[in-house]
Amino acid sequence: MKLVLGSASPRRKELLAQLGIRADAIRPADIDETPARAELPRPYCVRMAREKALAVDAAPDELVLCADTTVALGRRILGKPENAAEAAQFLIALAGRRHRVITAVALRLGNRIWQREVVTQVQMKRLSDQELNGYLASGEWEGKAGAYGIQGLAAAFIPWIQGSFTGVVGLPLAETAVLLRAAGYPLPGDAA
Repeated sequence: MKLVLGSASPRRKELLAQLGIRADAIRPADIDETPARAELPRPYCVRMAREKALAVDAAPDELVLCADTTVALGRRILGKPENAAEAAQFLIALAGRRHRVITAVALRLGNRIWQREVVTQVQMKRLSDQELNGYLASGEWEGKAGAYGIQGLAAAFIPWIQGSFTGVVGLPLAETAVLLRAAGYPLPGDAA
């Protein structure tokens, strides 16, 4: 069985490597990620992961792994900011508050789908103007849900999390390992 990573995210590729897995192919899913009207963050994230898995072309013996990470502030979805001004709005809204980071994982083999979502509570400290402007100038916010990457410079802004650190980065490893085994994909170190 071959594994196809349906994501162009270098972070997801690195996280899979932590499990000792190297995808046989990388085929990013190309779907419309616009939330439906009044769609809540968790159902949105689950839907995105599933739609991505269904959108990736794969042979019958190829296991497709897709994920979606969504930052939720209450009922509001904070996706990937389009520019620095929107990134600043997101970071100002998150600063000094708790929020949820939801990562949904979907595996597809033929017509069969395995899916799981993980919700992590994250506290961001209040940000000074200097911290906010320095982070925006770094460009690290680009392409990241909620306008920050916990594994980078923004780690200095996160004093507390409850849940999966790797889920906040973009792929909850414990849950992903369970899904892979359920789909019949052996992990390195599994007894033959």
